[in-house]
Amino acid sequence: MLVISIQSQVVHGHVGNSAAAYAMQAEGVNVAAVPTTLLSNHPRYPSLRGRVLETELVADLLKGVEERGLVDEAAVLVTGYLGSPGNAAVIADFVERARTRNGKLVYLCDPVIGDDGRVYVADGILDVLRHRLLPAANLTTPNQFELELLSGAAIADAESLSAACAVLAGAGRTAVVATGCTLADTAAGQVETILCTEGRLSRFATPRLPIRPYGTGDLLSGLIAAHLAKGEAMELAVRRAVDTVFAVLVRTQDAGSAEMRLVPLPMAERKP
Repeated sequence: MLVISIQSQVVHGHVGNSAAAYAMQAEGVNVAAVPTTLLSNHPRYPSLRGRVLETELVADLLKGVEERGLVDEAAVLVTGYLGSPGNAAVIADFVERARTRNGKLVYLCDPVIGDDGRVYVADGILDVLRHRLLPAANLTTPNQFELELLSGAAIADAESLSAACAVLAGAGRTAVVATGCTLADTAAGQVETILCTEGRLSRFATPRLPIRPYGTGDLLSGLIAAHLAKGEAMELAVRRAVDTVFAVLVRTQDAGSAEMRLVPLPMAERKP
């Protein structure tokens, strides 16, 4: 079982592959982690060192992934934070080659664009996501803001969320996991992760905790990818991922930590 995961990497904290890779490995899945950035930490801190990796370097690493036969071996391919329009383009080229080479490969596109009404990626990335990566995806995991931005529709209730997901699904091939959702009928004090497949919604609610550590979406996507790589059905994979992320957040809150407390991954809390 192998997942190819193309995302950011940080020295301190848990975002991008620095959140997802360990979680996938803890689930018993091998990971080929390809970085798009190498940063000291996420941008919440008062200083930030490192840089977005050069497009030529990212392209070279992806060529190495192909040369080692990892595309043939992989069960799931994940893309997250892309870093630059150039990186987005070469990653889209890689996704197209990988999907052609391995017809069984499941592609999970986490369209990292922004949150809380704010876009924080470079100009040009959104176009690559819209026109190349999302149409190729089997599954995408936007937060509610990203889903609204990509679909061009405001989301207030289950009906409008289904309509927004249908825009992303295109011809119906792409399942959508909408994260961080608060709809008109969401219970007070709860937040929902909602899986939309072929117009059917599966809703997973957890208590809304008074903490907002970075990287929860990256962790969720990584866990979903790990469960899919192990052959689990989509709905079960999402439910188990939600359970684990919530357990991590509870432990993080109990520890009073600004960063997610991942280690050890709280697998005991998962339901069979």
